[in-house]
Amino acid sequence: MRKYFIILISLSTSICFAQTWNNSPIPNTSKQMVLVLTDSITSTNGELVYFERQNDKSSWKKISSTIPIVLGRNGLGWGRGLNSIDSLKLPMKTEGDGRSPAGVFELGAAFGYVSANEIKGLKIPYIPITEMVECIDDIKSSYYNQIVARDDIKEVDWQSSEKMFFAEIWYQQGIVIEQNTNPIINGSGSCIFLHNWSQPNEITAGCTEMEPEKLKELIYWLDSSSNPILIQLTKQLFNEYQNPWQLPIPIDIP
Repeated sequence: MRKYFIILISLSTSICFAQTWNNSPIPNTSKQMVLVLTDSITSTNGELVYFERQNDKSSWKKISSTIPIVLGRNGLGWGRGLNSIDSLKLPMKTEGDGRSPAGVFELGAAFGYVSANEIKGLKIPYIPITEMVECIDDIKSSYYNQIVARDDIKEVDWQSSEKMFFAEIWYQQGIVIEQNTNPIINGSGSCIFLHNWSQPNEITAGCTEMEPEKLKELIYWLDSSSNPILIQLTKQLFNEYQNPWQLPIPIDIP
């Protein structure tokens, strides 16, 4: 059975999926970082900056301007990614909670309405979104938190999903955030992406949105060979984890 996409689900966040340096959850092989910072755990907007480095011994270099983003309607909750969890600092993200995932996550495939044949120059995998493509958010489904082509599935076992082709500008382009993947934990959050916003004052159900042209630039910058990661934190948590996680320093935090 053919699947279009990347299975999106992770295990307990106390496990790291790649070799890291000291106590940092950032894989040694990661040379691209997308950093999102918010004012507080309930903030629905923030700033995004991206960085690169030559290797795991070199410093992170800021290579973008500060880009406005919007988040989930209830701010941030710990997602399931590469870092261990301190549940005293943030609530855990769950299905339907309206929170964007906080933590360290690998970035997966790009997706969009343009056909694969028309996409040129990408350095990450690409998922073409057609009328049959859905992301499953039914916590009882065996396909939970997976992007599938409905006509490839022998037995549809879900009652709820995102029909991605019909999401208008929001899913015109995006990037899969590997939140709650490997393995999939039903109920721990599904279908979390970086994707377009339609306007800068909206809120999301848990994704991170940004201005379409800036997102396009980010998509074409990402390179799978650099094992790109996304880090989403409050500014307070960023300051707390800056040294143990070897986060970029110094950084101007607006």
